[in-house]
Amino acid sequence: MIRYTLQNGLRIVVEPIPTARSVSFGIWVRTGSRDETPEVNGISHLIEHMLFKGTAKRSAKDIAVLFDSIGGNVNAFTSKEYTCYYAKVLDKHLPIAVEALADMFFESRFDAGELAKEKNVILEEIAMYEDTPDDKVHDEASRAAFGDHPLAWSILGLEDRLRALRPDDLRNYMARQYRTDNTVIAVAGHVDEQALPGLIERYFGRFERSGGGPKPEPPVFRGGYVYHHKQTEQHHICLSFPGCPIGDPKLYAMVLLNNALGGGMSSRLFQEIREKRGLAYSVYSYHTSYADSGIFTIYAGTAPKQTKEVLDVTLELLAELADKGLTEAELVRGKEQLKGSLILSLESTSSRMNRIGKNELMLGRHDTLDEMLERIDAVTLDDVRKMIDRMFSAPFALAAVGPDDAAVSAVRRDGLVRSAH
Repeated sequence: MIRYTLQNGLRIVVEPIPTARSVSFGIWVRTGSRDETPEVNGISHLIEHMLFKGTAKRSAKDIAVLFDSIGGNVNAFTSKEYTCYYAKVLDKHLPIAVEALADMFFESRFDAGELAKEKNVILEEIAMYEDTPDDKVHDEASRAAFGDHPLAWSILGLEDRLRALRPDDLRNYMARQYRTDNTVIAVAGHVDEQALPGLIERYFGRFERSGGGPKPEPPVFRGGYVYHHKQTEQHHICLSFPGCPIGDPKLYAMVLLNNALGGGMSSRLFQEIREKRGLAYSVYSYHTSYADSGIFTIYAGTAPKQTKEVLDVTLELLAELADKGLTEAELVRGKEQLKGSLILSLESTSSRMNRIGKNELMLGRHDTLDEMLERIDAVTLDDVRKMIDRMFSAPFALAAVGPDDAAVSAVRRDGLVRSAH
């Protein structure tokens, strides 16, 4: 992998893959919903949409036609901590993609008419999200875990806040957050290593905004309870626990713990709740890492009449985990599963671009594949035990979406709290 910095401070990371015929190019900006104020909640995501709605020399249709005409893909996404604009094209078309993305990045017009239309698109996206309770409950889980901290806010924003935003609000937010010290360009695939620096300098050398912004406040895990009433066929439930930040040296221990508890078809939750008892179609767990915190979440969707049993079984499994930890067999199986999924994830240029872009932006360092495999192999049962103790160091957070909350509200959230070993 190659790393260098332009004279203006913009960081570039490149992973050449000589055997590929494609190349993925991404612009990563360390800004998301956690960097917003209540008045502009949703603005990061709105800006991401608006960069596709026309520049000084291209309409929104022109941008779409350009990438279609070269057989490429262009897209973007916004998370709670970063925004990424990216394209995947044939290697010979990389100069076209770089020029077009730079044009969108620097010259988007934020036309008032286009802004009004795009607000409506996002309002439809919010409505669709509200109609999808198995998605909505995860936002409610963040609120139960982090209270009114920005990490608990919706990436999509709120209807009244979105309607109030004007083109100048978007420009001012970009001027504050879209800075060279806050941005990384990541490239992976078949590239001309000699020509690439000049190509990027040509289109991004004029990027002059710099200077650090305020550092976001870390959240406090609150272990609260949030219930959203909705007439649904199922209860959708999330239990959330303290997790690991993205740079935690023991993060792989948490990932292995997740795999064993609810990360796959052989996991304890899936086998006990779905396979053995048939109480849920969907039951799983996942871990989310942020710059300064993390959250471990268990999700289940089940019929209201089965909600109490699902919760009882889940809490029994968690109590067993707290008392006995994982088995050696689960740890070994989890390591092989994790190593396999890691290696398979590196087979496309887009996944490699995502990995190096996010690592540079959030960590400022890069582990080789061999280093990552070594770290996975080095995880011990004691390391996992410490992650379990972290999970059960505080009352868990609980969130539910459904027609009533009688069974959910009766749960004791402090019943699993254990003293540190």
